[in-house]
Amino acid sequence: RIYASDPRFSFILLANNVGKRKAQIAAIRSSSGDLVLNVDSDTILAADVVTKLVLKMHDPGIGAAMGQLIASNRNQTWLTRLIDMEYWLACNEERAAQARFGAVMCCCGPCAMYRRSALALLLDQYEAQFFRGKPSDFGEDRHLTILMLKAGFRTEYVPDAIAATVVPHSLRPYLRQQLRWARSTFRDTFLAWRLLPELDGYLTLDVIGQNLGPLLLAISSLAALAQLLIDGSIPWWTGLTIAAMTTVRCCVAALRARELRFIGFSLHTPINICL
Repeated sequence: RIYASDPRFSFILLANNVGKRKAQIAAIRSSSGDLVLNVDSDTILAADVVTKLVLKMHDPGIGAAMGQLIASNRNQTWLTRLIDMEYWLACNEERAAQARFGAVMCCCGPCAMYRRSALALLLDQYEAQFFRGKPSDFGEDRHLTILMLKAGFRTEYVPDAIAATVVPHSLRPYLRQQLRWARSTFRDTFLAWRLLPELDGYLTLDVIGQNLGPLLLAISSLAALAQLLIDGSIPWWTGLTIAAMTTVRCCVAALRARELRFIGFSLHTPINICL
C-alpha cells in the first residue's frame, strides 16, 4: 500500500503460489535494469549494501555477487547463536576462500546480486531443472550460481555488504533447512564436477571435502558407537580426533573474528552428528 503509487516500483502478483524459482523468473523477465538484486522476505539489508554490491559488479566478467549474512535474531535462543556463528564461518572462511578464485559456489538467496544479461542466458536452464523426474523446488541459489560458473562468469563475495536474516530458533525447522541444503549440495556437486578442475585444484578439494566430510564424520561416529556396544571399549581415538579438529577450527575462528564466543561453536559438531 505504501509503495503502490510510487512509479519506481512495480508489483507482480501471481495467480497462485508457484514457488520461489518461478516467482524469481517472473520478476527477472519483467525487469529492465542491468543488475538484479535478490532479497529474501525475512532479510534486512544495511543501508550501503546495494552500493557495495554494485561496485563489485562493475567488472563485466562477474555474473553474481553475495553479501555477508548474519542472524537478525541471534540472541533469541542458544541455537540462533550457533547458527549466527555458522553463517560467519560459511561466509568468511568458505565463501571468502572461494572468492579468491572468483568462484563462490553458492551465492545465497538472502542477499545476492546478478547481472541481468547473464541471467537472460540461463533462465531457461534454471527453470527447466528436474530432480528425480519432477521439477526441482529446492536449492535455487546454488543451482543458479553453478549455472553462472558453467557459463564462464565469475561469482564473488563482498564481506562488508551486511544482510541480516531470520534463522531457525528450534531444532525441527533447523533440521528441515539443513536437509534441503544438504540435498542441494550433493545434487549440484554432480552438475559442477567437470567444471571444478577448470576453475582451480583448491576448489575441487574444497567441494570434495564439503561432500565427503559429513559422510566420514557420520561413519566415524557410527563405528565408534558400534565399538562401544560390541566390545565395551571406549573409542578414545575417534572422540579425541573429532574434538581436536573442532577445537582447532573454533580457535582459528575466534582469533580471526576476535570474538571469544566462537569457542562455543564447538557445540555445533555434536549437535550435527546427532541430527
